[in-house]
Amino acid sequence: MEVKTESIKKESIKEFENLLKEDFKKRDLKEGNIIKATVSEIGKKHVFVDLKAKSEGIIPIEEFKISKELQDLKVGSKIEVYLERIETFKGEIMVSREKARRMSSWKRMEKAFKSQEEVEGIITNKVKGGMVVNVDSCLCFLPGSQIDTKPLKNIDNLMNVPLKFLCVKLDKARGNIVVSRRAILEKNKNADLEKILSKIKEGDIVEGQVKAILDWGAFLDLNGADALLHVTDLSYSRVKKTSDLLSIGQKIKCKIIKIDPETKRISCGIKQMHTDPYKDLEKKYKVDKVYKGIVTKCVDYGAFVKLEEGLEGLVHQSELSWTKKNIQTNKVLSPSQEIQVKVIELDMEKKRISLSYKQTLENPWNSFLKKNPVGSVVETKVENIADFGLFVSLENSELIGMIHYKDISWDESEKDLKKFKKNSIVKAKILEFDKEKEKIRLGIRQLEKDPFDYFLGKNNGDVVTATVKEVLRNGIKVFVGKEESPLLTIKRSDLAKEIENCRPEIFNEGNKVDCMIVGLDKEKRKVSLSIKELEIQNEKIAIKKYGKGGTSSGQMLGDILGKVLGSKKKKSKKKDKEEK
Repeated sequence: MEVKTESIKKESIKEFENLLKEDFKKRDLKEGNIIKATVSEIGKKHVFVDLKAKSEGIIPIEEFKISKELQDLKVGSKIEVYLERIETFKGEIMVSREKARRMSSWKRMEKAFKSQEEVEGIITNKVKGGMVVNVDSCLCFLPGSQIDTKPLKNIDNLMNVPLKFLCVKLDKARGNIVVSRRAILEKNKNADLEKILSKIKEGDIVEGQVKAILDWGAFLDLNGADALLHVTDLSYSRVKKTSDLLSIGQKIKCKIIKIDPETKRISCGIKQMHTDPYKDLEKKYKVDKVYKGIVTKCVDYGAFVKLEEGLEGLVHQSELSWTKKNIQTNKVLSPSQEIQVKVIELDMEKKRISLSYKQTLENPWNSFLKKNPVGSVVETKVENIADFGLFVSLENSELIGMIHYKDISWDESEKDLKKFKKNSIVKAKILEFDKEKEKIRLGIRQLEKDPFDYFLGKNNGDVVTATVKEVLRNGIKVFVGKEESPLLTIKRSDLAKEIENCRPEIFNEGNKVDCMIVGLDKEKRKVSLSIKELEIQNEKIAIKKYGKGGTSSGQMLGDILGKVLGSKKKKSKKKDKEEK
């Protein structure tokens, strides 16, 4: 009986469920659908809604607070809810107002995305890479690059205020929506720009306000349209910085140079409102002619000189002074100074004028050489001592010449540099002047006669008398002629024919020795002497004179000299007897 009773109960429950489902079907109640409901009760924690079902739906009151819908909610209000489950284990119906609102918002976003309609939303908070935007309970992502047309340092003023957005990306599978505020701003800007462009054309003179200054130019506001004013279009004169002529907020008149129909970009200029001063420049200014000008700016590489309004030329650093090559510009010229300049080049293509300041002044090199031609002896002051010579000043320290160490003494020794000190006065002879390079070469040794002149009339094989100056370990040092003559070295091997006599210690300082010139290079100023070669030559002469047939009989030089000396002794004895 109990089994039958339980089976009857189960069958009745199933039957009741089936009847209930059929009843829900009739009422169009399906899970996952959005249905209309009527608010039946508003509690502290929940809102109860009538779904025309067996029981009421329960919705947490927080879902109404999120959308600020609670303040307008009343008993009897018609709302849309999302049916999650028809019946729970407690017999309740699960519904959600927030999910219904999201689904409705998603459908509206899909429609707005397809039609590219604007939507209204609120930026709620910041996230990595951008912002979160609430569009009618639909959370969207706003990238940082899409907030405005230009980077913003502070966006606090955009938070929690209604703003217009455009849906640019919608991924239903992932539930991602990307919106853009920048697209709205650009769209509105383009619309305004089209109106402005329709009113202006190339060649028009308009008034604009400086809104931004950059190194390469400035941006102007032409009643809502941005225009670029490049630094090269500011003036025909040289402009290094835009800020030198313009300031933010300044109102200026300019000429429309170009309007790009594709990019809608406007280029304008100030200098185009005036006549080009470079036009007919060659008629107004001639090369090698001198004109007056005013120094406008001094820079490291020279000075800019204004010849007339809007027309400037450059005096290069090399054209500042005749004597100083790397002189600082401000040590010669100063801004606002009126000077005379010579035009040295006109470049019409690049619109450049090259000027010279020094060519309007007398060249001190020319005046100095008129007074002191090559070969003159002048007094100089040692300004600097280098490894290769002396730098000396001429003509009241205005001109600089050089004395090479080889031109200090005839010995051509670098040790001679140690004899000189800075600021010492020395006499020197002008040897050479390079007009193009403006370099002058002087010499000290040329003030005295060249000791080498003694050998100019000599040749290899000539016999000279030398005086021993110093005895060395491997030879002797001698001079020929005067004591100030260059010292020459006779090597140990050239001191005598016989090896046992090749000893430097047999010589003393002041000894006179006859020797032969065995090497003479007049260009390199080198002379080689040998006592040995002279002895060999004297021996050959003696053999040839007194030793007839000596080479065939095998006679030696000693035998020949013995006979000669013996015959001389006999003759002298005979002569003495005759005198007695």
